[in-house]
Amino acid sequence: MKRIAVLTSGGDAPGMNAALGSVVRSATQKGMEVFGVEQGYLGLIEDRMQLMEPMRATGMVTSGGTLLGTMRCGEMKTEEGRLKAVETIRKHGIEGLVTIGGDGTFRGAEVLCGYGVPTIGIPGTIDNDLAYTQYTLGFDTTLNTIVRMATQIRDTMASHERVCVMEVMGRHCGDLALYSAAALHAEALILPEMPWDVDSLCQRLERQRANGRRSALVVMAEGAGKATELAPVIMEKTGFDTRASVLGYVQRGGQPSPRDLLMATRMGVRAVELLHQGIGNRVLGQCQEEIVDFDINEALDMPAVFNKELYELVQGLWA
Repeated sequence: MKRIAVLTSGGDAPGMNAALGSVVRSATQKGMEVFGVEQGYLGLIEDRMQLMEPMRATGMVTSGGTLLGTMRCGEMKTEEGRLKAVETIRKHGIEGLVTIGGDGTFRGAEVLCGYGVPTIGIPGTIDNDLAYTQYTLGFDTTLNTIVRMATQIRDTMASHERVCVMEVMGRHCGDLALYSAAALHAEALILPEMPWDVDSLCQRLERQRANGRRSALVVMAEGAGKATELAPVIMEKTGFDTRASVLGYVQRGGQPSPRDLLMATRMGVRAVELLHQGIGNRVLGQCQEEIVDFDINEALDMPAVFNKELYELVQGLWA
């Protein structure tokens, strides 16, 4: 292959720029041209592409967000939109495509594979919700952000003997809440994967208060409910001064962690290696610190695996 393209799609994740830079530099060293597609799949549909200069791309590797821009594109779900995307690829002589994003991004890549476009997927999503890989790009950075912010929240909650319901991102997968709760020794954890009820939660907090715990942190994944609705209910049922804290988009931004930077770099290099060998229709992942690749169809069909052991660990810390 002599000419490839790269895009970022869906929600942004820290480390996307590092993956972009790695793809561009690695491909350039192999004598390949790299076109950057602006605003994800919409850029393919609207023919918005630019030749990527190695110095520009690699100068942004430690920055959050994505140099190319990103968005979710409903048009890729239509036959008309897909045909326009393929037309753009063929018009520019693109021989392979690297897509960086989550499940929706890979669904789009799967479609392009069906049109004969060799595609390699790099998992870029803070939610860590792709079953085939242990970790996704951006998860570690966001986890660090949550733990840092929660530590500051704990300081003020302890000073006033308050309960705080802290809501973090994760609609269908609660890994951000799960891992942060474990790291923080949170007093309670609420996930979309596990059933819960407010009475049991309040009884748990009351037991902890009776045992001398004067403040509490309840970590809640957004897919399990709303912190702003739960906090007043806890206060009404227990009498404990309770506050809600929704971390919001601060979780998406910021400088990537060294772990995410390293993973992004390794995956970018591997993506180019596969395309250079004429191999496509694969997605990359990380397993036991090794970069691995899977058939895109098989990867998307893998069932989600919930870390019940870690969940039970958190539940047992302040039982």
